[in-house]
Amino acid sequence: MSRLSYTYRGLIVPVLTPFSNNGSLNLNIIPQYAAHLAKNGIKGILVNGTNGEGMSMSVDERKLVAESWTKAVRDTKQHLMVQVGGAPLPDVIELAKHARSLRVDSILCLPELYFKPSTPKQLIEYLERIGKAAPEIPLLYYHIPIMTNVNIHMGRFLESIGDKLPSFVGIKFTSANLEEGAQALRADNRKYTIFLGNNQIINAAYALGIDSFIISSANMFPELVLNLLNLCKNGDVLKAKDLQEKLSNCVTAIMKHDNRIQATKIAMALLTDIDAGPSRASPNSIPSEIITAIVKDLTNLGYQLNINY
Repeated sequence: MSRLSYTYRGLIVPVLTPFSNNGSLNLNIIPQYAAHLAKNGIKGILVNGTNGEGMSMSVDERKLVAESWTKAVRDTKQHLMVQVGGAPLPDVIELAKHARSLRVDSILCLPELYFKPSTPKQLIEYLERIGKAAPEIPLLYYHIPIMTNVNIHMGRFLESIGDKLPSFVGIKFTSANLEEGAQALRADNRKYTIFLGNNQIINAAYALGIDSFIISSANMFPELVLNLLNLCKNGDVLKAKDLQEKLSNCVTAIMKHDNRIQATKIAMALLTDIDAGPSRASPNSIPSEIITAIVKDLTNLGYQLNINY
C-alpha cells in the first residue's frame, strides 16, 4: 500500500468536551461550538484529546462525541481529527475503526500508557496495529511525554519508520524541546507533518520551520493566535514576539491553577458564549477565589468578560 498523502497545514483547535453538571455529556452545545470556532477563522478541530478529556470517557461516550462533531463539521467544513488512544488496546482499535466509519479527516493516537514503548521499534509496532484498523485514514502520533512518560526521541522515531506505517503522516509534538522538534521536522527529508502543541513557543517554532499547531489557547483567543501565526508567516519577528508574550500572559493567567481543564472551561465561558460545563479531572470544581483570580487577571489583560456565565 502506498503512503497516504496529508495536505492539512496550519491551526487545529483541541476542543473541550461539554459535560452537564451531573457529569453526563452535553452534546447539544457542539454545533454552536463548531460554528463559533468557524466564525473566528478556525479551520481544524481535534476531539477527545487532552483538552477534550478523552481518557476520562468511556468508549461509547468517545464515539458519541466524535459522531456529534462529525455532524457539526459537515456544516462548518472544518478538518476533523479524532484522538483514539489512551485506552486498552482493543478499545483503541475499536475507536480507530469507528473513526474510519465516520470518515474523519485524520486520527491521532497516544502510546500504550501502561506497557509503555521504550524504543522506536516498539512504538512503530503499536501504531502499526492502530493503522491497520483504519488504513485509509491519515494517522498521527501524539507525543506528550510530560503526561505519558514515553520519552522516545521523535527525530529518531520518524527516521526509523520507513515504509512500515503506510497511513502514518506525522505527530502532535507537545513539548518545549525545540531541538528535538526541529530534528523531527527534518526527518526523512521532511516527510512528516509536525503539529506543535505548546502555546508558549509558537514564534520560536515557526522560526525553525514548524508551520502547523494544535493549540489549546485558540479555544479562547482565536483572533490572537491567528494574528500571531500571520505575523510569523510574514516574518514580522518583533511584532510576533510581542503577540507571543501577550498570548503567554493569557495562558499563564489560566493554566497556573490546579485543574487546567476546568480553568480553561471557566475562561472559555467568561470569554465566549460556550459553556462546556465541569471537568471530569480532579478536582472537578474550582474554589470561588480561583474564579475571581481568573476574572481579575483576564480583566487586567484587557478582556471584557461574560461575568454572568
